[in-house]
Amino acid sequence: MILKFATALIALTAALGAVPSFAADWRPDKRIEFVVPNAAGGGNDRIGRLVQHIAQEKRFVEPVMTITNKPGAGQVIGINYLNQHAGDGHYVGIISATFLGDIISGRSQIGLADIAPIAQLFTEYVAFAVKADSTLKTGKDLVARLKTDSGSLSTAISGVIGNHNYIALALLARAAGCDLKKLKVVTFNGGAEGITAALGGHVDMVIAPAATILPHVQSGGLRMLALAAPRRMPGAYANVPSTKELGVNTTIDNWRVVIGARGITQPQTAYWENVLARVVDTADWKAMLEKDSLTGEFLRSAETRAQLQAEYNELASIMNELGLVKTK
Repeated sequence: MILKFATALIALTAALGAVPSFAADWRPDKRIEFVVPNAAGGGNDRIGRLVQHIAQEKRFVEPVMTITNKPGAGQVIGINYLNQHAGDGHYVGIISATFLGDIISGRSQIGLADIAPIAQLFTEYVAFAVKADSTLKTGKDLVARLKTDSGSLSTAISGVIGNHNYIALALLARAAGCDLKKLKVVTFNGGAEGITAALGGHVDMVIAPAATILPHVQSGGLRMLALAAPRRMPGAYANVPSTKELGVNTTIDNWRVVIGARGITQPQTAYWENVLARVVDTADWKAMLEKDSLTGEFLRSAETRAQLQAEYNELASIMNELGLVKTK
């Protein structure tokens, strides 16, 4: 998200990622489940399946590796399923920034202590998109609608009110002078479901990972109005304004973190760290990052844990300012 490690720490992390760590004395010896706490087709699912494909094709992981989708209650159902296999390195999963928002808003009883961070894979930005025939043609049109008649605009997001998708909308709405209480938001279990709703005309707009929306823009079904980023992105997003350009001084990004079941051992963590370090070093992975204009910020377990705590603190401050933290 907003808070990032100092340059020196990032450089240290890059150096650590470039040098193979010690050989772990644990290896999986049976089928592996990669748990995606969201519906098939969304951002977490897409990345989980790419990790699975590369790890199996390159034989970084020898046993069969399957994807298990466990959507619902934000990401709680999937994480609870993962933790039913406490201490078992044959179960790993993936989470996104929604996880922190759910904790801070009080919607989730799961906390940072209930997950075992293995590695951060990258960070990404979310996009605002509408159906191709929408009367909203530009980012400025969106700001104008939020300012004058926000209650007439229905927006689909994955997850729950208060997550990073919602906050991206809230920050833009606040910059437009909109009353946040008037925002009309419809929640779905995954980005793909929200996109389907937008394509079908059931909602006016969808906010989802830019890379998940992009194929539908390229096929002519959706039009991207803005990218929740501090600057305009290159490549396929070159003509899409950043929310910074639309008056939002604070931006929020998403990340993908691979976690293990609660209580996994240090050798199990080290094994998966090394596998993922090899995955993100492949040509296929780098091509995906370039195609989707993603930031390949790979962090190992200790750095990921520290990053999550730092971002938790920063996000709590933003959500409190936006009135998204329930007071007892």
